[in-house]
Amino acid sequence: MDKIVVTGNGALSGQVPIAGAKNACLTLMPATLLSDEPLTLTNAPRLSDIKTMSTLLQSLGVEVSSLQDGKVLALASHDVNNLTAHYDIVRKMRASILVLGPLLARHGHAVVSLPGGCAIGARPVDLHLKALEAMGAEMDLREGYVHASAPGGLKGGRFTFPFVSVGATENALMAATLAKGTTVLENAAREPEIVDLARCLQKMGAQIDGEGTSTLTIQGVDRLHGATHPVVTDRIELGTYMLAPAICGGEIELLGGRRELIGAFCDKLDEAGIDVTDTENGLSVKRRSNAVHAVDVATAPFPGFPTDLQAQMMAVLCTAEGESVLEEKIFENRFMHAPELIRMGAQIDVQGGTAKVTGVPRLKGAPVMATDLRASVSLILAGLAAEGDTVVSRVYHLDRGYEHVEEKLSAVGAKIERIPE
Repeated sequence: MDKIVVTGNGALSGQVPIAGAKNACLTLMPATLLSDEPLTLTNAPRLSDIKTMSTLLQSLGVEVSSLQDGKVLALASHDVNNLTAHYDIVRKMRASILVLGPLLARHGHAVVSLPGGCAIGARPVDLHLKALEAMGAEMDLREGYVHASAPGGLKGGRFTFPFVSVGATENALMAATLAKGTTVLENAAREPEIVDLARCLQKMGAQIDGEGTSTLTIQGVDRLHGATHPVVTDRIELGTYMLAPAICGGEIELLGGRRELIGAFCDKLDEAGIDVTDTENGLSVKRRSNAVHAVDVATAPFPGFPTDLQAQMMAVLCTAEGESVLEEKIFENRFMHAPELIRMGAQIDVQGGTAKVTGVPRLKGAPVMATDLRASVSLILAGLAAEGDTVVSRVYHLDRGYEHVEEKLSAVGAKIERIPE
């Protein structure tokens, strides 16, 4: 497995292009299963998770072509010949469950393995199944597989999510586009990735109202057609690179960045003494003074502070002036990066879903291990501001969500390299 070596090297300066959103693209790709006409996605990120989803779709009979160095995905589902998503592929990524709703809606049957993914909490799929059951689907769990059927087709229904679930909202939204009648999804997730999915589905002929709100109303149609759709900017990659000059100084412009994608995050940066300025091409970020101020952070569904930026924010707060408190309210077990940051000299006390971080003047490089996708990049950020070398192992997690991270950081002055093993 590769390792990444980061050497603290002072302030950063320059521009970082932000890719299309991983979480959006992983949702848009299964939407091809809803139509026998081609779906083309532009601004696609080049990540291992995208390759995994491509492999899964191909196993179902979908034609997948990667064009323009991977930035364009051409998908065609006119010859779907398999309705079973097998464990050996699904276990690699939780987003694999998103083929369930489209397969069921168009073909009336699907068999999907229960998924795997990062070990940051239980993240059960029960809400996916209950939402589909509200549309008349019949579910049977046997030997680790979901056997779903709707012999007469899905029918419009009403479902209220007991708590906000992005993946379950996406699955239900896709399925509802081909259900007979009207489906209402209440307490639905509002994330930009769901708005992006809704707009793509609308281009394909779906009738959806309420995207960006907590109530989605879908009038089912008989069929969807093809479309071309650009993947929305990755707000998590955006926020991650915004924190690079926050932790080690300098100023970076994030090309393609949009404030409305991460408004609550920008507000928290302002509170910490970090300026975020709109530019013609994106967002520019720099510290107001030599040190960041301690702030309290509580993760929440959109439009709140993203859980996927909690680990990166913790890395920055390790050298802030004062004491910060981070509350993780979305996933349990999402402080696994804390012991690794402590190896670098951070002062962190974790009690359940709360972490108390007392800033220190300087972190020190150390060998550390990535425990999940966002934790891996938090250790790289910490390494940018640490004295000496930080060696991050198990970086296959990183490759699931960040494309060319070494090149992007090197281009703005970071000293970072990948060492193959």
